[in-house]
Amino acid sequence: MEFKDYYAALGVERSATQDEIKRAYRKLARKYHPDVSKEADAEAHFKEVAEAYEALNDAEKRAAYDTFSRRQERGQPFTPPGRDAGFEFSGRDFGADDGMDYSDFFESLFGRQTRSAGARRSTQAAGEDHHAKVQIDLEDAYRGARRAVSLRMPVVDAQGQVTWQERQLEVTIPKGVREGQHLRLAGQGSPGTGGGAQAGDLYLEIAFVPHPSFRVDGRDVYVDLPITPWEAALGATVSVATPDGGVQLTLPPGSSSGRKLRLRGKGLPGNPAGDLYAVLGISVPPADTPAAKDAYAALAKVFANFNPRSAAEA
Repeated sequence: MEFKDYYAALGVERSATQDEIKRAYRKLARKYHPDVSKEADAEAHFKEVAEAYEALNDAEKRAAYDTFSRRQERGQPFTPPGRDAGFEFSGRDFGADDGMDYSDFFESLFGRQTRSAGARRSTQAAGEDHHAKVQIDLEDAYRGARRAVSLRMPVVDAQGQVTWQERQLEVTIPKGVREGQHLRLAGQGSPGTGGGAQAGDLYLEIAFVPHPSFRVDGRDVYVDLPITPWEAALGATVSVATPDGGVQLTLPPGSSSGRKLRLRGKGLPGNPAGDLYAVLGISVPPADTPAAKDAYAALAKVFANFNPRSAAEA
């Protein structure tokens, strides 16, 4: 994932004050606004500037960004927060549904910008909602689980100084939860002010830990399935791994690389459940022994008239 230098995007130093950041944003927003700008790629520049301002204008987001950007400065490759390093943010500024299409880098740190319930509360005494993005294993989404979640929240005092509060929560992961779905933990946001005022809620945005074998698209799951040339040509019944255990899959004769075979209902649980797609890839054994070379020579004779490049050469 590409690291984004938000300070460079706004043309300010890392020590810039909030006023300096705001002035830089306003200047660049006027320069690149798609409705008035004559600059090349004005819209792309405008989005970059707007995203940088969204990250740095809020003290909590800026503190989280600075934590990771320092690692980048020391030459370490950027990796998004893992399951034990999620950031928690208050609902004071989060969720202004501005229609912006934020980058994967931004969402890896701050989650998706969606309007939270805190913006709809009818009483000012109620506590603010909080938001955090957490990672879970794909297998937990198949079976449901009870997991400990570690969160770090930047707290900004009246002088603008940032301290970190950490807490651990036991969270029930419901079976069939989707990536991007929000789990509501009632009363786990900021406490309300005044006697008996309602505490805010904590909304956990679910992300899946990258899996070495499976890819997820909505409720559907994809897995690459290596097969032999003879299995592809003649058909076979093979074992396929799924996040919920192995299953048997019938390969039709004449299967080719890239073909997708659907296992109905073997994707993420739900109503309806998703499907699992096995994406075929033909693996060719090496010709590393005399017997193997003889076998390939015999195959070449049998299929002397077969040319897989004939369409491209025509």
